[in-house]
Amino acid sequence: MLGSGRNVNILVLDTEVYSNTGGQASKATPRGAVAKFAAGGKGTVKKDLGLEAMTFGDVYVARIALGASDVQTVKALLEADAWPGVSLIIAYSTCIAHGFDMSKSMTQQKLAVQTGHWPLYRYRPAEGPDAQPFQMDSAEPSVPFADFASSEARFAMLARSNPERSNELVALSQADVVSRWDYYHQLAGLHRTAPGHAGDTTLADTEDE
Repeated sequence: MLGSGRNVNILVLDTEVYSNTGGQASKATPRGAVAKFAAGGKGTVKKDLGLEAMTFGDVYVARIALGASDVQTVKALLEADAWPGVSLIIAYSTCIAHGFDMSKSMTQQKLAVQTGHWPLYRYRPAEGPDAQPFQMDSAEPSVPFADFASSEARFAMLARSNPERSNELVALSQADVVSRWDYYHQLAGLHRTAPGHAGDTTLADTEDE
């Protein structure tokens, strides 16, 4: 999705797997998920694309999940479109490779957020010493990650074939949820002034409706 002039708007539909070519594991595949080239469950943590984009300081970044919050999704899309520079929206996208009833995609997206597997946030660059660009838009995880894992075949098939390995990876994934939430919570309290950007618009001063 490209904007006009100096605006570049990017929408990433994150299925957490190379689904277009048969469901291979990728850096975006979460820990514990089974995929081609990860038959024993991916052992490493998922790459955090949003954090990488935030290191530039002047890139608008948001993580959304329509099934979890349509209001937050609309806010993020409008803010990204208004930002006079590069914006990146990362949208949780369910996939047949996840192994659940796709008619329940919106419910599954909500569960991903409730477990902390997919926290919602917006990073809104702004100028000025009081800028706090990072904002959490989802509540603290309230459902164990194991509940999410057991609801999708990409995790559950490992529990059947190798319970010990599955239990190990689910425990590590739960630890990932906790550490990621703690880190994001710290980011939400940080003051950071954006470097020079194209245009004069700032979004961090915009009041949420």
